[in-house]
Amino acid sequence: MSLFNDVAGYWFEGAVRTLDAIGRGFGSQISADPPPVTPYKVVYETGKVSLRHYRARNRIHATPIVMVYALIKRPFVMDLQPGKSVVESLLKQGFDVYLTDWIPPTKEDAWRGFDAYVNQDLANAVRAVQLEENVDRVHVVGYCFGALLSLLYTALHPENVRNLVTLAIPFDMGARDLSFYNLMDRVDDSSVELITKIYGNCPAWMVNMCFTAMSPIHHALGKYVGMYRNAERDGYAEMFELFERWMSSDVALAGQIFREMTGDIFKRNLLVKGEFKVGGRTVDLKNVTCPLLNVVADLDDVVHPKSSLPLPEKVGSVDRRNLTFPTGHIGAVVSAGAINKLWPEVGGWLADRDRPESDN
Repeated sequence: MSLFNDVAGYWFEGAVRTLDAIGRGFGSQISADPPPVTPYKVVYETGKVSLRHYRARNRIHATPIVMVYALIKRPFVMDLQPGKSVVESLLKQGFDVYLTDWIPPTKEDAWRGFDAYVNQDLANAVRAVQLEENVDRVHVVGYCFGALLSLLYTALHPENVRNLVTLAIPFDMGARDLSFYNLMDRVDDSSVELITKIYGNCPAWMVNMCFTAMSPIHHALGKYVGMYRNAERDGYAEMFELFERWMSSDVALAGQIFREMTGDIFKRNLLVKGEFKVGGRTVDLKNVTCPLLNVVADLDDVVHPKSSLPLPEKVGSVDRRNLTFPTGHIGAVVSAGAINKLWPEVGGWLADRDRPESDN
């Protein structure tokens, strides 16, 4: 397929999606978040990040968690429903949680790359937590694209991170076990430049199309079969509606970070090769010396496990390990198994490595 046909196809798909949303009456609601499940307070906002503070009723751990969410969808999936909430699980374990709520970029934000998101927004958010909590270091927990941002931040600012947890991180793009990864090989730099020239950023509908392309079976048939099989379970219909709402909550990706992610990370795998630069500085993963827990979803159909598993061997940490769990990419944050088993294990790992600032 020619570049022209590719771009035309992308545009047509986006137009159809938009018209369909308007026709169904969702044009003004599609990006709206549901009411929050767990109360929070916005304690800081700068650049393109708003920082939420979830306070534990019975806090027992000295070090707060900064949870770094992905840039491409809304963060309410981390606190989707009572009993199916990562935030709720960590609060019950006695941690205060700060969650990044990324503000969608406008055309004026097309210049924003990893440097802006990591060295400015995330760095400022962590600094705000340090001041709020009067601590020198924080636990950093990142999910998917947020895990990649967390890794880069920890490598560039290691003095601020006590422990790092990466979940479903797209790390080694040399793995080609998912068809989407092979598809990315066909997207040359000129295609990316054309997209950003037309739109400024990578549009939200294109983000949705790429996300869907990563796991087409899950998005097309699996969810409706699951709805049919589980319709009689208490709360399942509400859960399904919330999940669908999240699936439609795509956010545009700033033009520059779209270029860097597509060309430097996906196509050229520069981070794994030790050649990736953020703000003119080469990212040296050996600078990550804090304890690392790399959580890998065995059934992940968005970020293949082979893409995540090599991470511990690339960092400088002595205390480092992979934790595999039998779930999919989204199941890692919403399934009953993950909430009941995985996240207590993650919380326990952090608790074992939590030290009061006076012990430093």
